[in-house]
Amino acid sequence: MPNLLYDTLFAPLAARQRPVLTLQDGRSLDGPAFLAMVHRAAHALAAAGVGPGDRVAVQVAKTPQALAVYGGTVALGAVFLPLNTAYTPGEVGYFVENAAPRLLLADPESATALAPVAEAHGARLMTLDPAGAGSFADAMAAARPEFSPVARAAGDLAAILYTSGTTGRSKGAMLSHGNLLSNAETLVAAWAFTADDVLLHALPIFHTHGLFVATNVALLSGAGMIFQPGFDVDAVLAALPRASAMMGVPTFYTRLLAHPGFDRAQAAHMRLFISGSAPLLAETHAAFEARTGHRILERYGMTETNMNTSNPYDGPRRPGTVGPALPGVEVAVTDPATGAPLPTGEVGMVEVRGPNVFQGYWRMPDKTAEDMRESGFFITGDLGCLDDEGYLTIVGRQKDMVISGGYNVYPREVEEVLDALPGVAESAVIGLPHPDLGEAVFAVLAAAPGQAPDPAAIDAALRGQLAGFKRPKGYAVVPALPRNTMGKVQKAELRRTHAGHFGAEV
Repeated sequence: MPNLLYDTLFAPLAARQRPVLTLQDGRSLDGPAFLAMVHRAAHALAAAGVGPGDRVAVQVAKTPQALAVYGGTVALGAVFLPLNTAYTPGEVGYFVENAAPRLLLADPESATALAPVAEAHGARLMTLDPAGAGSFADAMAAARPEFSPVARAAGDLAAILYTSGTTGRSKGAMLSHGNLLSNAETLVAAWAFTADDVLLHALPIFHTHGLFVATNVALLSGAGMIFQPGFDVDAVLAALPRASAMMGVPTFYTRLLAHPGFDRAQAAHMRLFISGSAPLLAETHAAFEARTGHRILERYGMTETNMNTSNPYDGPRRPGTVGPALPGVEVAVTDPATGAPLPTGEVGMVEVRGPNVFQGYWRMPDKTAEDMRESGFFITGDLGCLDDEGYLTIVGRQKDMVISGGYNVYPREVEEVLDALPGVAESAVIGLPHPDLGEAVFAVLAAAPGQAPDPAAIDAALRGQLAGFKRPKGYAVVPALPRNTMGKVQKAELRRTHAGHFGAEV
């Protein structure tokens, strides 16, 4: 019986003798070997009481076995729920309570702390460690390497991914087999992936970028993966000559540029570098091209939609933009207050519609109704503008927009000016309570190596470049900006840290 994702991503592995995963220690798994691991994972899940439609919560290190659990969950017709490995037991408790998984798979080191969480919410707890051992690994080893997949159609749920929860509680985005497959098919074509490619995979697999973009694209196209447990700049440099493509967050590229061993020769075998999950500085784009001859391809996606837009594989890749809409995806920019379409060049709410858009938020029908229009457009919460060729520029999140003295200030516009100034490695612009303005623009500056940015000099430099209401009313200089595991600057943390700067009540 048909199982949409299994049939397209995993079943073809049976005939693939080339390496699917090449590990950091040099070992590799070909198609039949990895497919057998997927089948064993499916049997182990079923033996643990997991059935079609049940949720499988997974908080484990990136290993071939962990990836096989994803495949096994798909084969069984269950719903995969990956969790950030940095989450505390208390945070995991929220997800387990909300999603009610049948199984919670965790690292053995976390098992003692997570046992009460699992017990309180009726989940079975099993373990899988970074070496591929644990009670679940034992169950896999005892299982048969053949499995008959459970029937699943395009509309059936394949995964729930929780949003980062920067405002309010995290929301579980429900992604169907059709959502995931449609996006993988689009990206394989848009980025020209084939079975001749080898993807350098250093991203985590608890996030849509590493799991549903990188992994699904490689599996669907037949590309191999150099499967690294995380981003280690020396390991990535060593692997680059054996790869043809790499997907990363901007931090990957800045760290490569900071390494003296990274040069044009190291990147000579590559055909494509892709960046996402956080904005790529135009300076990084230019420096990378100067060093390697490669223009990084930047794209735009979300947990709820996977990828929406992309700079073209063949065609202009414009720094500061995330390209036009992908085939089959519609992008609109609307008035945040009325929902009316805005003219080209005007900043407004980014909305998207297409087969990639999720099914709604798990157990949050009111929030789903709030963010989804009857027309099928999803209100992303991102602010941006389209140019006359359809290229989208993201200027920030609506919740990050600063309203100072009644004027709207888009942080990205101010950050781009600050980032270009001497001594500033990067910046984050936030709004803080202000007794007169209501909210004032505040800039947090990360110092460039060996530099000490002078706020007074920076303020003077801005006077000829930004209107007065856009210029920061205060500054802080820090060694580095706080980021999450996917490289996104944590502006909520910055707002908490600096909340009392202007002496206004929070």
